Amino acid sequence: MNIMQELIEELKQKLIDILNLSDVQPEDFDEHAQLVGGELGIDSIDVLEMVVMVEKDYGIVINNQEVGQKVFASLASLVEYIQENAPDKPS
Repeated sequence: MNIMQELIEELKQKLIDILNLSDVQPEDFDEHAQLVGGELGIDSIDVLEMVVMVEKDYGIVINNQEVGQKVFASLASLVEYIQENAPDKPS
Protein backbone atom coordinates (compact mmCIF):
# COMPACT_ATOMS: atom_id res chain seq x y z
CA MET A 1 0.00 0.00 0.00
CA ASN A 2 1.46 3.37 -0.93
CA ILE A 3 1.65 6.39 1.38
CA MET A 4 -1.32 8.11 -0.24
CA GLN A 5 -3.49 5.00 0.17
CA GLU A 6 -2.40 4.67 3.80
CA LEU A 7 -3.34 8.28 4.43
CA ILE A 8 -6.73 7.79 2.77
CA GLU A 9 -7.46 4.77 4.98
CA GLU A 10 -6.26 6.60 8.08
CA LEU A 11 -8.43 9.64 7.31
CA LYS A 12 -11.51 7.52 6.59
CA GLN A 13 -11.25 6.06 10.09
CA LYS A 14 -10.55 9.44 11.71
CA LEU A 15 -13.53 11.07 9.99
CA ILE A 16 -15.82 8.21 11.00
CA ASP A 17 -14.60 8.61 14.60
CA ILE A 18 -14.69 12.41 14.98
CA LEU A 19 -17.95 12.84 13.06
CA ASN A 20 -19.67 9.90 14.80
CA LEU A 21 -20.54 8.26 11.48
CA SER A 22 -21.42 5.03 13.25
CA ASP A 23 -23.32 3.61 10.28
CA VAL A 24 -20.45 4.22 7.82
CA GLN A 25 -17.65 1.72 7.21
CA PRO A 26 -14.27 2.84 5.81
CA GLU A 27 -14.93 0.81 2.66
CA ASP A 28 -18.20 2.74 2.13
CA PHE A 29 -16.27 5.99 1.82
CA ASP A 30 -15.86 7.24 -1.75
CA GLU A 31 -12.75 9.38 -1.64
CA HIS A 32 -13.98 11.42 -4.63
CA ALA A 33 -17.49 12.02 -3.30
CA GLN A 34 -18.44 15.42 -1.94
CA LEU A 35 -17.55 15.58 1.75
CA VAL A 36 -19.32 18.70 3.03
CA GLY A 37 -22.98 18.80 2.10
CA GLY A 38 -22.75 15.37 0.49
CA GLU A 39 -24.54 12.22 1.48
CA LEU A 40 -22.58 11.88 4.73
CA GLY A 41 -24.44 14.89 6.11
CA ILE A 42 -21.28 16.78 7.10
CA ASP A 43 -22.09 20.35 8.15
CA SER A 44 -20.15 23.45 9.26
CA ILE A 45 -19.73 22.18 12.85
CA ASP A 46 -18.24 18.96 11.47
CA VAL A 47 -15.91 21.03 9.29
CA LEU A 48 -14.60 22.77 12.42
CA GLU A 49 -13.89 19.38 13.97
CA MET A 50 -12.07 18.29 10.81
CA VAL A 51 -9.99 21.50 10.80
CA VAL A 52 -8.97 20.86 14.42
CA MET A 53 -8.10 17.23 13.62
CA VAL A 54 -5.95 18.22 10.60
CA GLU A 55 -4.17 20.84 12.71
CA LYS A 56 -3.60 18.53 15.68
CA ASP A 57 -2.73 15.34 13.82
CA TYR A 58 -0.86 16.72 10.80
CA GLY A 59 0.37 20.15 11.93
CA ILE A 60 -1.42 21.88 9.07
CA VAL A 61 -3.38 25.07 9.64
CA ILE A 62 -6.44 25.73 7.49
CA ASN A 63 -7.01 29.35 8.32
CA ASN A 64 -9.75 30.53 6.01
CA GLN A 65 -13.05 29.36 4.66
CA GLU A 66 -12.02 29.50 1.02
CA VAL A 67 -9.09 27.14 1.61
CA GLY A 68 -11.32 24.96 3.78
CA GLN A 69 -13.92 24.61 1.04
CA LYS A 70 -11.28 23.38 -1.41
CA VAL A 71 -9.58 21.11 1.13
CA PHE A 72 -12.80 19.49 2.36
CA ALA A 73 -14.41 19.16 -1.08
CA SER A 74 -13.62 15.44 -0.97
CA LEU A 75 -11.44 12.97 0.89
CA ALA A 76 -9.08 12.94 -2.10
CA SER A 77 -8.62 16.74 -1.94
CA LEU A 78 -7.99 16.52 1.82
CA VAL A 79 -5.33 13.84 1.31
CA GLU A 80 -3.70 15.91 -1.44
CA TYR A 81 -3.67 19.03 0.76
CA ILE A 82 -2.13 17.15 3.70
CA GLN A 83 0.55 15.63 1.47
CA GLU A 84 1.42 19.00 -0.06
CA ASN A 85 1.49 20.91 3.22
CA ALA A 86 2.70 18.44 5.84
CA PRO A 87 5.56 20.03 7.78
CA ASP A 88 7.45 16.74 8.03
CA LYS A 89 7.00 15.58 4.46
CA PRO A 90 10.13 14.06 2.93
CA SER A 91 11.75 16.29 0.34
